[in-house]
Amino acid sequence: ARSLAAEGNLEGHMAELELEEPWERIKVLLDSGDRRQLQEYLDAVPGGEAARAMTFLAEEDRQRLLLLLEPEDAADFIEELADAHGADIVEDLPTEQAAAIVDEMESHHRADLLAEMDEEDAEAILQHMDPEEAADARLLLQYDENTAGGIMATEFVAFPQDTRVADVLKELQAHAEEYSDAGIQYVYVNSENGRLIGVVRLRDLVLAGPQRRLREIMISNPIYVLDSTPLNELLQLFDRYSFWVVPVTNEDGVMVGVVREADAEEAQGEEQEKVFLRYSGIIGGEELRTMPLSERAPRRLAWLSLNVVLSLVSASVVLWFEGTIARIFALVFFMPVINNLSGCSGNQAVAVSIRELTLGLIQPEDFMRVWRKEVALGLVNGLAIGGMLGVFAFAMEYLFWNDSPYFGLVIGTAFALNTLVAVSLGGLIPLVLRMLNADPALGAPPILTTLTDMFGLLFLLSIASGAMRLGWL
Repeated sequence: ARSLAAEGNLEGHMAELELEEPWERIKVLLDSGDRRQLQEYLDAVPGGEAARAMTFLAEEDRQRLLLLLEPEDAADFIEELADAHGADIVEDLPTEQAAAIVDEMESHHRADLLAEMDEEDAEAILQHMDPEEAADARLLLQYDENTAGGIMATEFVAFPQDTRVADVLKELQAHAEEYSDAGIQYVYVNSENGRLIGVVRLRDLVLAGPQRRLREIMISNPIYVLDSTPLNELLQLFDRYSFWVVPVTNEDGVMVGVVREADAEEAQGEEQEKVFLRYSGIIGGEELRTMPLSERAPRRLAWLSLNVVLSLVSASVVLWFEGTIARIFALVFFMPVINNLSGCSGNQAVAVSIRELTLGLIQPEDFMRVWRKEVALGLVNGLAIGGMLGVFAFAMEYLFWNDSPYFGLVIGTAFALNTLVAVSLGGLIPLVLRMLNADPALGAPPILTTLTDMFGLLFLLSIASGAMRLGWL
């Protein structure tokens, strides 16, 4: 009877858990201290839900979660989170426990996590890690994050060319779990001086005779990339060939790692996210709402403070045409419309230029080509939208103000001219900033907004003033 009652209580408890949000379930399991049940639940939760749950847990509960799990399981969990989020959590752990978790991570995830930390915290963790793993992490941290060296994993299998197939299979079987976790699909072959000279597919290895040598079954002169190869070239390589992984060597031809196609695509996605954040005014890297307010507020204030100055410069144009605005108050209605629509056109051009710069499709010296392309597009869109605005302005004038049939022409012309300026600036400002070694994604938006607004007001008010002098308005 007691057994049945206990089972009933357990089922009732689990039923309650089913009704709770993931972070509430995790909190209950943390309070119970049941490591096995907690791990089973985390294994069943999708990665996205687990990451979301971590944002709802208090800082103390996040630490309890990682400390309750085995280091290997905690490492798997951290790898599911964004690097900045994972780094923020691991930094708050005691150094020895943090080092034990980082030790268990895959090499490229480990390097990405440490790169997001303060140098002092990262160094403290490295000091407590396994010396071999720490040396590997230091090596990866030296590379630019958007190169093959910064993306590669150092888990690979390589043997001298005279190694027998039987010996290779014995080695793979002896470390089966380790190699399985690393997703090993190829065996690489080195020369006597350590240079990469061949690759063997696991299928060919298994089917070969046990006494055969690797040099007899390998694919000679395999395709590889240097550790300095930029991300855009890596993506082009994976587009050209149906590889899921490619070996990475240093300048001496010695193999130092492998880049998986999935990791290259992930790096591209992360770079695009960073560009978007900088373009949106988040300065200093990725921002998450789990970060302290003292970190988040300055990042946004730096951007907003700059925009205060630029906005005042743009708005000062209105003061020059105070008399025109006083006589034709209807212009006030169309000022934000022209500036907003022209700004949208300019932002489209900025986005395309930044994208093409990232992919290596354009360089700063392509200035005139980019400008010609944007002018052609600006003429079409400027005339099309300008015509629509002109008709609308004419209708408004006829129905409500009934002063001049030329009002619509003034509005349409001002918009068309400002669209030409906006797309030209949007296409070219990123190129100029890249030429000056400045960040296009960070510098282009405020410059474009200021100049587009300023020229929009200038065109509208100066054309209106000229029309007034001619007696059209």
